[in-house]
Amino acid sequence: MPRFLRPADIAFAAAIAVTLFYPSAGGMLSGHAAGLLILVQAVFIVRRIFGKDREAVVASGDALFVVYVFLFSWELAAAKLNVLDSFLYPSPGVVVKTFIDEIPALLKGLLSSLRLLLGGYLLAVAVAVPAGLYFGYKRRLKLASKPFAKVLGPIPPLVYIPYAIAILPTFRAASIFIIFIGALWPIFINTMNGVSDVDKRVIDTAKTLKLNDRQMILWVILPGSVSSIMSGANIGLSFSFILLTSAEMIGGTSGMGWYVKYFSDFANYPKVIVGIVFIGIVVTIVTFFFDSLERYLLRWRK
Repeated sequence: MPRFLRPADIAFAAAIAVTLFYPSAGGMLSGHAAGLLILVQAVFIVRRIFGKDREAVVASGDALFVVYVFLFSWELAAAKLNVLDSFLYPSPGVVVKTFIDEIPALLKGLLSSLRLLLGGYLLAVAVAVPAGLYFGYKRRLKLASKPFAKVLGPIPPLVYIPYAIAILPTFRAASIFIIFIGALWPIFINTMNGVSDVDKRVIDTAKTLKLNDRQMILWVILPGSVSSIMSGANIGLSFSFILLTSAEMIGGTSGMGWYVKYFSDFANYPKVIVGIVFIGIVVTIVTFFFDSLERYLLRWRK
């Protein structure tokens, strides 16, 4: 296939043709869906022209092909052929229009959610990383803590929500506590395991330099454990998002999870889908920055 003609381009052309030129079942705002398609394709073309990592560009094109096929099928079924119930399955154009109208409310909810997320997650990192490094370095502490990690780690943090809400003074404090518990164990366990992966010859060599525990952990153990720490932090971040939205849906009065739950109670499905899409966008952006940080910290491996 010529370089200028890729599967994503063909799928884009088909989606645009159906969106703009196939008659709608009635007032489905197809122009908004077409605008979204054109914007996404423009971004992809820019990346294809200026992107240096050709493999990543190809992967983006393949992913975009799936997205276009999905939007094509959704638009055709919901807005053109009227196969899907428009009440339960609003068309892409309706969702895009609602998303634009709801941006102020979505950003307000995002700020509320980020305060909870960062409070619980950063607290977990601040506790789990130093504890994991020290417990992993001290064999006796490591052996003593492993049974607790095996028992408490797999317990879903959501089961603590009733007690957290009852004991802690505010819903904010309870949510931060739940996120903290959810992120704590994967970070702690991975950090402790990362210490075990540090080359014993490096540790033995460092001991001949008469380093104290603090120097050994900061100069030898920590650099050798960064990969495992970042792996645990990534898992903890994923759990934090799940717990954040779950807590907001159970007892929140604001935030991204509350937004979805609130409008689902009123059967406002365009806004429910908007909330789900917005959460996906936020998670993607946060994950992108986290992956960039991980690549920077582990740049020495290249």
